[in-house]
Amino acid sequence: MTSSCFDRRDLGLLLLRVGAGGVLASHGAQKLFGWFGGHGIEGTGAFMESIGFTPGKVSAVVAGLAEAGGGTLLALGLATPAAGSAAAGAMAGATAVHAPNGFFSQGGGYEYPAFLGLVSAALAVTGPGAYSLDSSLGHSFNRNWMVPAALAGTAIGVLVSVGSRAKNVRDQESAATPDDPDTSA
Repeated sequence: MTSSCFDRRDLGLLLLRVGAGGVLASHGAQKLFGWFGGHGIEGTGAFMESIGFTPGKVSAVVAGLAEAGGGTLLALGLATPAAGSAAAGAMAGATAVHAPNGFFSQGGGYEYPAFLGLVSAALAVTGPGAYSLDSSLGHSFNRNWMVPAALAGTAIGVLVSVGSRAKNVRDQESAATPDDPDTSA
C-alpha cells in the first residue's frame, strides 16, 4: 500500500459533512430568513402551527436553528456531536410529519428527512475526521462523552416535541369529527 498525504476516510467525511451540512443549513435558512424560496419565521410558524407544532413561531425558530446551525457546524466540522444530534432531531420531527405519506419522497413521504437525519446522526457518532475545525482545535468540542449526551438530549427533545404534536393532531381531528353524527332529517 502506498503512502499518501490524504486519508481517504477523512476526505470522505469532509465531503459528507459539507454536502449534508450545506443542505441542512440551506433548509434552515428557508425557515429562519425566507432565503432560497422559504417562508421565513412568519410563514413557517403558521405552517408549523397548522400541522400541530405549537407554538408555531417557536417551533419554526427551533427547527430553523437546529437545521441551519447544525448544518453549518457539520459542514465546518465543529462541535460535531451536538451539531449532528441537533440536525438529526430536526429531521426526526420532519420524518414524523411525512410518515403518513409513506416512504418515498415523490409521494410526500419521509425518505429524504429520514436520510438527512441518519447521515447527521452518523456524523455525530463517527466524528468529523481530520479535515475539520474540531480536529484543528484538538477536539475540544468533540469528546467521546459528548456523543451519548448530545444524542440522549436530542432524543428527549424529539420525544417531547413529536409526542406533543401527535396529541395536538389527535385533538384537532377529534374537534373536526363530532362524536355524535347529526342524525336529524
